[in-house]
Amino acid sequence: MGPGIGTTQAVTLSGVPETLMWNLYQRAWEARRPRPVLHDPKAVELVDTLGFPFERRFGRPNSLIAQGHALRVRMFDAVVKDFLAAHPYGTVVQLAEGLETQFWRCDNGHAQWLGVELPEIAELRRSLLPDGDRRRTLGCSALDLSWRDEIDPSRGVLITAQGLLMYLRPGQVRDLLAGCAEAFPGGALVFDTVPRWFSAHTFTGAVRTARGYPAPPMPWAINRSELPRLATAHPAIASIRQLLPSVGRGLYHGAVAPLLSHIGVRNALVLVAAVAQFANQRPERRI
Repeated sequence: MGPGIGTTQAVTLSGVPETLMWNLYQRAWEARRPRPVLHDPKAVELVDTLGFPFERRFGRPNSLIAQGHALRVRMFDAVVKDFLAAHPYGTVVQLAEGLETQFWRCDNGHAQWLGVELPEIAELRRSLLPDGDRRRTLGCSALDLSWRDEIDPSRGVLITAQGLLMYLRPGQVRDLLAGCAEAFPGGALVFDTVPRWFSAHTFTGAVRTARGYPAPPMPWAINRSELPRLATAHPAIASIRQLLPSVGRGLYHGAVAPLLSHIGVRNALVLVAAVAQFANQRPERRI
């Protein structure tokens, strides 16, 4: 067993894996506020424990961005909680969750939780957040669909892909969607990505913090109006349901962003989020 959350541990990451530290930092920053939109004491604990130069690497968080990130997380939490209310003994599969602490925010005391991480990230996560009786981390790429064999689908399955798909290529996204739909009838995948204009900016280096930390390139992007096309990835994808941003505090997150999402200026927002619902039965194959 690793040192656990109570022991300072130095961490060195780069590229896409380093984004898990940025995500953790934003959640913890928002959670420390007097009226946070997301209560996440485990994230605060991790930031205080890790020997990672958060502020030197990323700069002091922008409160608007940190709140926006926390609202994204809260949107995922709401889908997970709804799933657990309907399937209290179901399984939540978290693809590339990094140091996400959703289990501590949403667990109902009965569900099974499986994290699917690249082996080096899985090792880091287990050292900081050791596996439990109902929660474990598997060292495996989300694109290696052998992880599906680890799951009992009989009590319901919800798959989360938070902050993952935008870093994949379009063909990989379709294969992942198809693989999930094929294996888990009646299940669902909740995911997010970015609109095309934002993806283009990540390839120019224009998306960076004030300290100069650049967002990694995001090859897969889709505008909200294009979401229905994802149902063509596999006949077992019954529907694609858009998720609207949670309402936060302040002028932008409390009024402007919700208004933009409702009046159709949806590609002006950075986040594109949806739930892919899978049919209850596998479609018959045509000969």
